[in-house]
Amino acid sequence: MKKPAVAAGVGIGTAAFALVGVLVLFIAAVANGAAGHQEEQQTDGSQISMQGGQVGDIPPKMLTLYRQAAPATCRGLDWSVLAAIGKVETNHARHPTMRSSAGAVGPMQFLPATFTGYAYPVPAGGADPPTPWDATDAVWAAARMLCANGAKTGTSSGLYKAIYSYNHADWYVQKVLAQAKSYAAVQPSGTDSDTALASNAIVQAAYSQLGVPYVWGGGGINGQSGGGFDCSGLTSYAVYQGTGHKVALPRTSQGQRHVGTSVPREEMRPGDLIVFNRHNWGHVGIYAGGNRMIDTPKPGKAVEVISLAGYWEQYAWDIRRVG
Repeated sequence: MKKPAVAAGVGIGTAAFALVGVLVLFIAAVANGAAGHQEEQQTDGSQISMQGGQVGDIPPKMLTLYRQAAPATCRGLDWSVLAAIGKVETNHARHPTMRSSAGAVGPMQFLPATFTGYAYPVPAGGADPPTPWDATDAVWAAARMLCANGAKTGTSSGLYKAIYSYNHADWYVQKVLAQAKSYAAVQPSGTDSDTALASNAIVQAAYSQLGVPYVWGGGGINGQSGGGFDCSGLTSYAVYQGTGHKVALPRTSQGQRHVGTSVPREEMRPGDLIVFNRHNWGHVGIYAGGNRMIDTPKPGKAVEVISLAGYWEQYAWDIRRVG
């Protein structure tokens, strides 16, 4: 990775691969339409297969960091771009050393001197003093760097400039953008006319929290309680954030069973709440279209999109429209 004008960090290096690394770089560059840019060192993450480019490829902790840091740090930056850089640089901190031959270190591959310029304020949960080896510190610093170098404009040209500042190579920008597109495209499939997640603000708000861990009693209108969500905490957060008039729901699934308007299953649409009679009406989720639901199922799990197959047959339900 590089900072503007001065080398900021170069991804995990080709030097370790000697002549084989040169061949890998050439093939990778050609495959990405970037012949002529081999002078920039690719990261180990860049040499890893792009298969598994969907959200399920991202460890839950890293997914949470990407989703939290991007909107909190830079309004024009989508989480998928941060995640794509994490993938290309170290395969989301899976690289065995996370150290490049040029001195870049950590999950987002910062040169220590460059990291210092974007490390403050220390994010919640980060190491203090901050370090590029800490995932929280590194992801937030990367978001700040991208924002400062063009991402805050929210334009394609600004984003291109921001990614280019991270590593001065056109092939790198194209690789990151392709990976980001892969992550951003993940959404429930289905035949509903409005299954696209972006078509409903409640669904979009819930979807933005994918990967946030289950915490009993966690969540609420600001999503900060306990660092996670339970099922009704997620719905409370998503409905409050996704409705222009900021609807505040009762805190429990039992209470949410009686809000809004009852909707028959055949008229259900994305954004509706589904309360299931599991342990005394103890579970609620958000319909996302395509017979899918976004929910936080139980301890040890995280916010996820699941199929509703089996739910309809096993439980009684109430469908509530609150938006």
